[in-house]
Amino acid sequence: MKKILCDFRFLLFLAAAAFIYIQMRLFATQSQYADRLADAIESEDQCTSQLRTLIDQISLQQGQIVSLEEEKQRLEQECGQLKVLVQELERKGLGRLIDKEQVPVAAVVIMACNRADYLERTVKSVLKYQSSVASKFPLFVSQDGSHPAVKEKALSYDQLTYMQHLDYEPVHTERPGELIAYYKIARHYKWALDGLFYKHNFSRVIILEDDMEIAPDFFDYFESTAALLDKDKSIMAVSSWNDNGQKQFVHDPKVLYRSDFFPGLGWMLARSTWDELSPKWPKAYWDDWLRLKENHKDRQFIRPEVCRTYNFGEHVDWKSMDLNYLMEDKYIKHFADIVKKAKPIRGTDLVLKARNIGGDVRIQYNDQPDFERIARQFGIFEEWKDGVPRTAYKGIVVFRYQITQRIFLVGPGSLVQLGVSDS
Repeated sequence: MKKILCDFRFLLFLAAAAFIYIQMRLFATQSQYADRLADAIESEDQCTSQLRTLIDQISLQQGQIVSLEEEKQRLEQECGQLKVLVQELERKGLGRLIDKEQVPVAAVVIMACNRADYLERTVKSVLKYQSSVASKFPLFVSQDGSHPAVKEKALSYDQLTYMQHLDYEPVHTERPGELIAYYKIARHYKWALDGLFYKHNFSRVIILEDDMEIAPDFFDYFESTAALLDKDKSIMAVSSWNDNGQKQFVHDPKVLYRSDFFPGLGWMLARSTWDELSPKWPKAYWDDWLRLKENHKDRQFIRPEVCRTYNFGEHVDWKSMDLNYLMEDKYIKHFADIVKKAKPIRGTDLVLKARNIGGDVRIQYNDQPDFERIARQFGIFEEWKDGVPRTAYKGIVVFRYQITQRIFLVGPGSLVQLGVSDS
């Protein structure tokens, strides 16, 4: 009996333990479900909050759209009123007031230092033809240094803007015996061009020196060639100068050429090109530096047959002329056709042979010494820079002889570059 009672208590204990274990598991499971339910409720609250925020944003944007539509309608009304006003002004003959402000073709800067009499002569020459186009070609004088007579002379003209470059930094030449003037000139050019392009924000600048006089069609020439400078990126600059421009070597004032040699002396530069040149501008000898292939990168320069920085008294109507033949893709064929028609001459007594031929002639040279020998016979420039003779295009130098006759001095590989047979 005692054993049965003991067994019954043991079974009762086991049943109680099982019951407690089941209750504990149920409690744990209920806690997990409660936590999940709480997380779900919290997520639902966040979604509801985000949804409300999104609805508020949409409502706000709808309000902004309505406001913008109203603003658009208001502006359209104002625009219509302005059009009516402009039409009324034009009807009354006042419409030209609107066009009073125009974008300049180029700033013109005269580079000066210590020659007041030279500056006066140059300024008078420029003003003679610039006054009627002053809005297209604003005039500046940039003085390097503080020479009082130059400053006084520049400030005596109301038609120009005076700039003064004061540079007190010592000059250290790279080679013994060099003139510091070349270093000061390079500094002055960089300072002046930086100011005109970046401070005054011109898109093009024409650079003159204080010992030049200009031709009557100087400004028409640069206005007409400005479009070439913008369209054809193989053109680095436009010059008014021909190194072989002495009267015995020129004839036709309407003829322009491309050249691989930088002429300088009255030239126009675009801002895009200055953006490239300004950061690496040389310490000295800036013009020879521009003639290096590493800097001009096989780009070319437009130059006239007849200089526009001589006052010849001739006036070409450049605006009526088609200058598209100077574009890179057309010029090489244009030039090749001219060279092809020239009669080849060889041997000695070249000047005499050229004189006895009525039309254009071409003369082959073998190398630089050979070119210099031939150039010396005719009296033209002998100088080369970085493998390029002055005024040359594809190694060919052209000049007039006996008034209208053209002489072509042709380099060893020039005809091949032009696609012309040597016959």
